Formats: sequence, structure tokens, C-alpha cells
Amino acid sequence: MSRILSRRRFLIGSAAGLGAIGLTGCDDVASNPHVQKVLAMAEKLTMGSQRLLVSKQALAREFTEAEISSSFHPNGSTQPNSPDYVRMSETGFVDWRLKIDGMVNQPMELSLADLKKLPSRTQITRHDCVEGWSAIGKWQGVPLGLLLQSAGLKPGARYAVFHCADELEQTLDGSGVYYESIDLVDAFHPQSVLAYSLNGKDLEVEHGAPLRLRVERHLGYKHAKYLMRIEIRDRFDDLWGGKGGFWEDRGYEWYAGI
Repeated sequence: MSRILSRRRFLIGSAAGLGAIGLTGCDDVASNPHVQKVLAMAEKLTMGSQRLLVSKQALAREFTEAEISSSFHPNGSTQPNSPDYVRMSETGFVDWRLKIDGMVNQPMELSLADLKKLPSRTQITRHDCVEGWSAIGKWQGVPLGLLLQSAGLKPGARYAVFHCADELEQTLDGSGVYYESIDLVDAFHPQSVLAYSLNGKDLEVEHGAPLRLRVERHLGYKHAKYLMRIEIRDRFDDLWGGKGGFWEDRGYEWYAGI
């Protein structure tokens, strides 16, 4: 796990922001307030430009069955070690539940079987990792927007925060637990799905079983794995490092649109 953290910190900055502006292999440079200011400006410009020039409903490119990659490299952690997760994985996730709460009118808890009964979307898309590799896979899952509509959003809701089972760093305050967030524009995008299947098979543990986020117009680190809870919020700056995600708290850009 330390190798994963070191490799990713080598890439702190942004591969999405204006041609990887600020890409650096030095934590000291990345933590420099002047560099952070430039990165923040670049991120806002990237997000603003994409939202202005590209339709909110425009789809990421989809591929054919023949173009599916022969192998799909697992990214990030590949085996959460929390006792609860290990126990659930050993029993096929029969007692796993996805919680949806926060600024919703109807909090929900859904089993994997519940999710599979709902209308689904299948898409063949390319996963682009900030580490420099990509792979094409066939994903099937429940549209995120469908679940949020069912839960009912309260006035003022702005973000969906994804709480996950994997802990990449051992910390007393919980900041080492993986989390991610997107705004409601991306949450309601047609290709934003909660995927339970890759290439026609239930997700394996290394790929995020039992459920992971697919938000196809973003780089790979936004595609949170091992989902446990979706919390609807009006802000995220009061969570751990305040930047909206595990890697964002460590220097990555929050908006990773491509």
C-alpha cells in the first residue's frame, strides 16, 4: 500500500487541468501555497470551460464489444482489510447494504439484490488513470440519478459524497478512509452509474465489489470502489482535509473532468 501511495503522490497535481499544468513529483512543490493557488485557478477554468462548452448530458465515448480490453488493471487498493468487509466478502455480500442519507427526504438502505432488480444501464467505456494507463470495460449498474430521485433531494443539496470500505492510511481521525465526491450535475449524468458488473460478471474484490461508482467523464480516481454509503450534502469542506476526496486532500484536483 505504501508503494501505491508513493506512486500516486509522484503524480500530485493534475493530469486533467490544462494539459497537466502543475504536474510534479515533489510534495514540497505541490504543497507550496503559490502552486496550489495556480492549480485551483486551473481547475476552476477547466471545470468552467467544460461546463460552458460541452452539454451537461453529452456522453463520454462508448465502444464495441470487440474493443473491450483483454485485461483491466485494478486501480488503487485491491483488498480492503476491515473485518466487516472481509466478513461480507466471504459470504458473497449477502448482508451488505448501501446507505443513502444526508439531505434526502427518504433515507434508503439497499442490498445488492435490491439494486439488481432496478432498471440498469450497460456501457462500454474507457477508464483513464492519472497514472498513465487506460482500459476499456463493459459496466452494468444502476443509474445514480435514479436512486437520488427515489430518495428525494432536499433544497440546498449540492454534492454526493461516497464513503467507501477501504482505508489507505491508518489514521486516528478517519482521514485515511477512502471517500470521494461529485456535484449533482455529474451525479445525474446518464453515464454516472453504480456498477455491480464488469464484462458480464459480478465485480471481483480487486475491482471494487460489491459496488463502485462509474462517472465516465472523469479520470479514474473519481470512480470510487467498495461503496458503503452515499451522503447528500451542501458542502464537503468540513470533511477531513476539506478538499472533497481522499486524493484531493493530498493534492489532486477535485474536478477531474476529461
